[in-house]
Amino acid sequence: MLFRSTGLGKAELIADITAVKRQGDYIIMEMQTTEPVRWKIRGGVNHKDIRQLLKAMLKLSALSFFLNPRGWFKTPEHPGDF
Repeated sequence: MLFRSTGLGKAELIADITAVKRQGDYIIMEMQTTEPVRWKIRGGVNHKDIRQLLKAMLKLSALSFFLNPRGWFKTPEHPGDF
């Protein structure tokens, strides 16, 4: 997983998902960055967020991304400047 933050300039963080758990009305996703620093990042998602995410995933461009069987098994190419 790749992250960029306007607070870090052009720095790109590479992270792995380490845990997903429920806490009250939120799903908490924990990630551990591996490059260029080692940080623990947590994000909370509620029902409204999931509704927005599902709505965005039903767009044709996103749907074709998820339904492409070759994409599940190949090494991803870097997206460039995002």
